[in-house]
Amino acid sequence: MPASPAIDICDLRVDYGDFMAVNDLTLQVPAGEVFGLVGPNGAGKTSTFRVLTTLMEPTYGEVRLAGIDIAEEPEAARRVLGYMPDLAPVPSDLKLWEFLDLFADAHGLGDAATRRSRIDECLHEVDLMPQREKFCKTLSRGQTQRLVLAKTLLHRPSVLILDEPASGMDPLSRRNLRLVLRRLAEQGATVFVSSHILSELAEMCTSLCVMNKGKLLASGTVDEVRRVLGRAERVVQVGLLDREQEAGEWLRTRAGVSEAVVSRRCVRFHFTGSEEEQADLLGGLIAEKFRVTSFEEQRSTFEDILVEVAEGNQKGAQA
Repeated sequence: MPASPAIDICDLRVDYGDFMAVNDLTLQVPAGEVFGLVGPNGAGKTSTFRVLTTLMEPTYGEVRLAGIDIAEEPEAARRVLGYMPDLAPVPSDLKLWEFLDLFADAHGLGDAATRRSRIDECLHEVDLMPQREKFCKTLSRGQTQRLVLAKTLLHRPSVLILDEPASGMDPLSRRNLRLVLRRLAEQGATVFVSSHILSELAEMCTSLCVMNKGKLLASGTVDEVRRVLGRAERVVQVGLLDREQEAGEWLRTRAGVSEAVVSRRCVRFHFTGSEEEQADLLGGLIAEKFRVTSFEEQRSTFEDILVEVAEGNQKGAQA
């Protein structure tokens, strides 16, 4: 039997008066995934996270974390949950280890020696051990984010909800964050993370979903989501050893091809056919004895996709 999903959302709806923030969201995230949530402002990401972290009740719908119904057993759900809000405040007058000890004690992590050991493990995990004795007020924004992540890891949660965890981090810290999240997933934890840095989210996550206006638009691997939401028309570039002009003329006669531009040793064109038709196009070039050196599809980036989703929002509002 397949294992139960670590996060199981069924028909989730969140209303604020007449405004529907989340519209019948159904989503399952398996254990051991680093799962991304992306979408433009107003997509419903924050409301979804607030429900998952038991900070608000939905209008209706069911949510289970590690098999626990959060409506029926909120305290049990919180014990398996680690939540890192965007830009969470930290007290300026505590040292790093004191801040973490406050939460370690609240989680009931044992005596002082046991808590100290776990605190040091978490500080080491986020590369803040050298700052252990420093006051929180001395930290940069990126270091503060890493400290909050350390706090989130203290009680070894099996489900982590991270809202913009890379905010304010420098490139090295963001790379280290990706490594931390991957290690946690390899150890069996499930990480549900949102970010506006879409290219990094694609690198960080094993799977992701895209929301817009409260609805789920696509969910799956990076390539699956890109394929669902990317432009139907894509750009293809063919590398050639010779006969570029002839190849350009031949391509212009093919169905689905437009805007074929010939340059030295390549032809670049727009194509609207299926994957099978694209494969047939390559086969046709070879059958015509054009000496093809490369055949590359330039896929939509996640920035392209989100811009198109956001522009769809604006057009809908204007209509």
